[in-house]
Amino acid sequence: MIITDDQSLLDLEFDELRNMLRSMCQQPSAQRRAEALRPTRDFKILKNDLLLLNEYAGVRSLLPSLHFEELEPDLNLLQMRDSVLNEDGFYRIDLAARMIITMHDSLQGIALASNLREFIAAVAPEPAIREMLSAVFDAKWQVKDQASPELAGIRDGILQVRRQIAKNFSKAMKECASRGFLADTGEAFLHNRRVLAIFTTHKRKVAGVVMGSSNTGALTYIEPEVNVALNFELESLQDDERREIRRILKKLTDRMRQYTPLLRSYQKFLVELDFLQARARLAAEMEATLPELSEETVIDLKNAFHPLLKMRNIASGKVTIPQQISLERNRRMLVISGPNAGGKSITLKTVGLLQLMLQCGLLVPVSPGSKMCFFSLVLSDIGDHQSIENQLSTYSYRLKRMKFFLEQCHKRTLILLDEFGTGSDPDLGGALAEVFFTELYAKKSFGVITTHYGNIKLCAARLPQAVNGCMLFNTQSLEPTYTLSTGQPGSSFTFEVATINGIPETLIERARKLLSTQKVEMDRLLSSLQEERSRLAEETQNAVSAGEVAGAAIEEYETMRSRLEEKLERQQITLERNNKFLHHGRKMAEFIDSYRLAGKNKELLDAIKKYVAMEKTKKEDEKRSQAIVKKAKEQTEKRKQIKRNREAVKVGATVRLENTKQVGTVMDIDKGIATVAIGNFKTKVDVNRLILLP
Repeated sequence: MIITDDQSLLDLEFDELRNMLRSMCQQPSAQRRAEALRPTRDFKILKNDLLLLNEYAGVRSLLPSLHFEELEPDLNLLQMRDSVLNEDGFYRIDLAARMIITMHDSLQGIALASNLREFIAAVAPEPAIREMLSAVFDAKWQVKDQASPELAGIRDGILQVRRQIAKNFSKAMKECASRGFLADTGEAFLHNRRVLAIFTTHKRKVAGVVMGSSNTGALTYIEPEVNVALNFELESLQDDERREIRRILKKLTDRMRQYTPLLRSYQKFLVELDFLQARARLAAEMEATLPELSEETVIDLKNAFHPLLKMRNIASGKVTIPQQISLERNRRMLVISGPNAGGKSITLKTVGLLQLMLQCGLLVPVSPGSKMCFFSLVLSDIGDHQSIENQLSTYSYRLKRMKFFLEQCHKRTLILLDEFGTGSDPDLGGALAEVFFTELYAKKSFGVITTHYGNIKLCAARLPQAVNGCMLFNTQSLEPTYTLSTGQPGSSFTFEVATINGIPETLIERARKLLSTQKVEMDRLLSSLQEERSRLAEETQNAVSAGEVAGAAIEEYETMRSRLEEKLERQQITLERNNKFLHHGRKMAEFIDSYRLAGKNKELLDAIKKYVAMEKTKKEDEKRSQAIVKKAKEQTEKRKQIKRNREAVKVGATVRLENTKQVGTVMDIDKGIATVAIGNFKTKVDVNRLILLP
């Protein structure tokens, strides 16, 4: 059973999102995954995938840039008997092995969450692969001379022959130059051989093999005779070199075959990492986050943006207004009304596209605190569709679409209907639309619906699990605010929008007279209510702003008061210390004045000892008092902390039993008695005996 259909993906511009994701993938396999991306209903896998992406996005800046080439062609070759990988194939293997090692090394010291830790640990680096490759290839990825003794000998021979060829050529060139046979160019390369550029009139005077001539025939290219045999020897040695290199690479290929399963895991991991990194880059560009994932059917979007609209607006320097959208079991059908070009369709598309993104394992552009769930079915009917091939009008198409919806919908379905009921006679189409609406409602589906029909708005007002909403309109400036407000239907502002678009007032007044009085009054009432709601929203925002300013002022005052109190306390301590020193100084002055240079000072010494002893006792008493006060404060703070912990104990919390080391999980709380699971058994404990653990 589908989770969505191609038409819904087209309606919600999902292809554009997939193309953006594809452009952020490096290699073909990840690009193909992006192209084939579709929503899934495997909720468990989807949740783990989203948690992994969120964890990776959090540490992406700490990880190395991904750089690799796919190993699939090389893996296929390794499976073939007697096959030989070339230098490029081994380079790709080395690149992959280095990427795995670099990734593991960079994660040292980074605290990883469980999903990302498991993902990284799924593939282990194998140093032996790089050791084998580094023994054969140099830094420029050429086979080393030391790869085998035979290769070293061959290359030494090549070097010697080349030196002799160069020596012979230089000598022949000097001789021809001295005799005036040599052209200005001096030499050339033909058929990988170094040849002399000789004037054709002198070609028979130079010993050697004619290799060709210039376009004009004025020059003849001659290989010196002394180098002919040497060049044949060089070609023979180069052929030996190629055969030896192939033998070395074949031997290395045979050794590499034992690592084929590991290399296949490297390929799989790096492709997964490529796709993961692309999704993280997309999230960063869209400023997307992971909302709380709920088991209950709920959508609670805070500061939600339509990602494609936001990026287009950023490119053109426009501002995008975020939306607050909430659907839950008791408010599961949202009917949005309001003026054309007021943002109804974009709000509806925002809900749909964000839901598809989430169910494709992508983060969504909403603020923290948002909540979303997984739906089993997401379907939309947006825009003006006509089928020339099947001779279907827009309305016929929409009727067939609605028939499909009614067959498929259930309580885990999200329905998105734009301009619901349009395309036919307003009264007849509106009546049929109301029936469809109540049928979808009866199936307990979730939905966002935009409409201008008054009967749909009234129906939403009557049904307990449906709610009206409107796009706000500034009646002073006659401009839409692109802000969704729930709780009441909105006026279509037909005449106001006509005024904005330059329709003469006389024509608008004639149109007003054609409407029934009740219709005009109802529209005016809705306009008035929306104007009042806009005014109240503005005043509320002003009050909130004033409260924030007042709060900041109070916080600043409290900070300053705290600093002054600390300063006064320090001054008081300093004053008391100085007074004490002054008192001691005066007393010592009295002792000094009473001291007799010639005479008995026994009474004076006794008085001094007594004074010192008394001061020491006072000091010790003061220390004891301070210790008692400090201990009392610590005990009071400890009791307060325990009380705070106990008050914070909720179902699902990890706790420790008071005066024990036993740790468990709170399963239930009833009248102050908590059921705590400790290991394989449960116990009931007074909440006041539990200490909350982080």
